[in-house]
Amino acid sequence: MKSTFEKMGGTYTLGADGIYYSNLVSTDEEPHYGKYGMIRKTYLKEHRSAMYSLYMLEDRLTEHLNTVDDEAQERMDILVRQMMEKQGVTEELKARDQMVWVGAVNNIRNAAEEIVLKELVYI
Repeated sequence: MKSTFEKMGGTYTLGADGIYYSNLVSTDEEPHYGKYGMIRKTYLKEHRSAMYSLYMLEDRLTEHLNTVDDEAQERMDILVRQMMEKQGVTEELKARDQMVWVGAVNNIRNAAEEIVLKELVYI
């Protein structure tokens, strides 16, 4: 009679001590997430504990965090580029007045980050 584990395709290996051990292979991918993935992880732990536990049980947490981080980085790049074009923050401005350019870019990055956090991380 097969166990549920074996019916689902799992296998066992007989150890040197005479005990059968299940052959478990993690399907979790390698973590490469950065700032936004870490923020998402903290948010899930503190505010969405059921979702966090589900991701952990299904061995999908790292995959989820990698995806969120990748999407957030891509969205940040797009938003910053679009906002810079719309506000006329160019290389010409940078050459003319660096301090004004730095201030404008910092404001744009902060605004874009607020949007990204609200749309992708804190949901």
